[in-house]
Amino acid sequence: MRLSRVRLEAEYSAIQYYHAEKGWSICWMCLMLGISKAAYYKWLHRTMPQAEKENLLLAELIQEYDEQYNHILGYRRMTIWINRLNGTCYSRNRIHRIMQATGVRSVIRKQPKKYKKSTPERTAENILNRDFNASRPNEKWVTDVTEFKWYEGPVCHKLYLSVILDLYDRSVVSFVLSRRNDNRLVFQTFDKAIASNPDAKPIFHSDRGFQYTSPCFQSKVQKQGMNQSMSRVAHCIDNGPTEGFWGIIKSEMYYLETFKDQNALKSAIEKYIHFDNHERFQERFGAKTPMEVRMTALTSDKPALYPIPENKRIQRYKAKFAA
Repeated sequence: MRLSRVRLEAEYSAIQYYHAEKGWSICWMCLMLGISKAAYYKWLHRTMPQAEKENLLLAELIQEYDEQYNHILGYRRMTIWINRLNGTCYSRNRIHRIMQATGVRSVIRKQPKKYKKSTPERTAENILNRDFNASRPNEKWVTDVTEFKWYEGPVCHKLYLSVILDLYDRSVVSFVLSRRNDNRLVFQTFDKAIASNPDAKPIFHSDRGFQYTSPCFQSKVQKQGMNQSMSRVAHCIDNGPTEGFWGIIKSEMYYLETFKDQNALKSAIEKYIHFDNHERFQERFGAKTPMEVRMTALTSDKPALYPIPENKRIQRYKAKFAA
């Protein structure tokens, strides 16, 4: 795929390069490539169309953003970034074509591991029921814990991250990092969220992890006046937004390097969460960041609605496993 619409652009560019850098004969190269010298010289002295000039500038901008944001921008988000930061209105298709032509691709998520089932102490109903839309901040929170690894020589260490997400703006309400995956980790995450949102009484959704089914944690949720909700067994999509967040942070930050220091890993996680909250433009929010949406909604009597667009693949999945 070419940035130019000239049919033999690659051949002409090669002739120009090797003549200038290597001193090769233009006549001989045209003969070898089956191109007439007149056609080459016509291309060489042509006036470049405005659209082609724009494509070349866009290609440079795309490569710059690709390096700056560590290869995490696919063509949809690249379009948002370019238009938001430069005041332009380029289409997705155009950005997509140029990314293909320049070989720019975003990082791809790895397939998640499968874990053994366990029997929890006390569970709650799936009140959320995969309704991930929210009409205002602090209406629905979802939470989970995941692990990261760092290496000290041949020894592997683990670092656990617990987060709470608000489904209205997909912002990280609170997060805590710890070397231990225990009740204290989850309790601290919950306490931090309440400290910054003391009047919040959302539906609080999680999986059936031992921390969330413990009587002590359920007592904290009830004391705050929240309704606790839990995913069904073997239905990770019931907590889809949090699972999606894990996939994003790992593919866009964690899997891109091997961490050999705990502080470096902590710093990278904290930096990424700040980026996700304050710098990550989202198409669903009209190219705004989660915190821009949240701050506006918290000061509004009637917050704007941002319904989740229909996803045919998810609809087929729901239909298959609905029972």
